[in-house]
Amino acid sequence: MNYFIAVSAVLLLGILLFGEKRDDVTWKLVSKPLLSALFILTALLSQWNVPSLAVWVLGGLILSWLGDFFLIFPRERTFLFGLIAFLLGHVSYAVGFYLHGSLELWSIIALILLFGLGAVIFRWLRPNLGSMTHSVIAYIVVISVMVSGAAALFVDPRWSITGRSTILIGAVLFFTSDIFVARNKFVSEDFMNRLIGLPLYYAGQFLIALSVGLI
Repeated sequence: MNYFIAVSAVLLLGILLFGEKRDDVTWKLVSKPLLSALFILTALLSQWNVPSLAVWVLGGLILSWLGDFFLIFPRERTFLFGLIAFLLGHVSYAVGFYLHGSLELWSIIALILLFGLGAVIFRWLRPNLGSMTHSVIAYIVVISVMVSGAAALFVDPRWSITGRSTILIGAVLFFTSDIFVARNKFVSEDFMNRLIGLPLYYAGQFLIALSVGLI
């Protein structure tokens, strides 16, 4: 990764966490859109070894940027818009991953396990979902499919092990970070959710962005 991008990302993440701690929209607006733009820039500056995959990854990154922007604001409607943007981003990732992966036994098992984990997470969140129940179900299904797509790509020997591993780790970190987003929104609003979830999220996104130059 470009040294300037790496240093800028760390600084902006610190500012964003400061804004989250203070629950200050201004600090979030100063930092989050710029920080998320850096993972898009990372993909754009990487060598696109497999352009047919890179375009889907770039689409997912751009939609994620949009989702990050909406999630800055506390209103339920903007949260829903953010959820939809991320859902579409996961669709973009999943299409790219599955088109370049192998639907073998390992990846099918991964999908079954992810759906099982998703069911557990949904049961945990369900008492507090209210009108967002169906939206959250759709999101859990799509992100599970996205991670299983990363697993399908991981088992395909056509691609470098470095690139495949980077995508899979990035997807798993993204999935994990969203558990903390859900906990903060629907279970217990706590700065620790952001302190853990945001670094996981950005690590995952930067890894996915870097993968287009490693695959």
